[in-house]
Amino acid sequence: MEAVIKLEEAKVGIADWRVALAPERLVTLGLGSCVGIALYDPVSRWGGLAHIMLPDSRQFQDHGNRAKFADLAIPDMLAEMLRRGARRSRLVARIAGGAQMFTSVDRHLSFLNIGQRNTAMVRQTLEGLGIPIAGADTGGNFGRTMIFDLATGQVHIRTIGRPLKTI
Repeated sequence: MEAVIKLEEAKVGIADWRVALAPERLVTLGLGSCVGIALYDPVSRWGGLAHIMLPDSRQFQDHGNRAKFADLAIPDMLAEMLRRGARRSRLVARIAGGAQMFTSVDRHLSFLNIGQRNTAMVRQTLEGLGIPIAGADTGGNFGRTMIFDLATGQVHIRTIGRPLKTI
């Protein structure tokens, strides 16, 4: 009889992040205007996945859930990965989401495009931390599911009505 290997799959909720080691898989659902950020060290095979809702914590007084904000969640997740043995110099990022889920005929309401603002802040934060983006699937007007396979470092993007995409 052949042994069946069941891969561990951990869910990452909205305004949350999680760090894990291969062969685990990290999954986040419902990336509309939110952005998913996968960080990976291919040598140690430590990875982290964050699901951020908002770009900039400085616009809010309540920072009770730091994982909600791109500018706080990414450095916090990075610190935990480094504490567990990942090396900053080997890290790569993959990002997905940042869609414009609602449209308005009034172009003056472009400030409502939280997806675009989330993506911009994620890119700015990663650049400031010296972490290159190895793959991205952002924008559009559709939701995504992000599946991060820590055994391979691949990130698969599942979208209704579209083929599975690997970034």
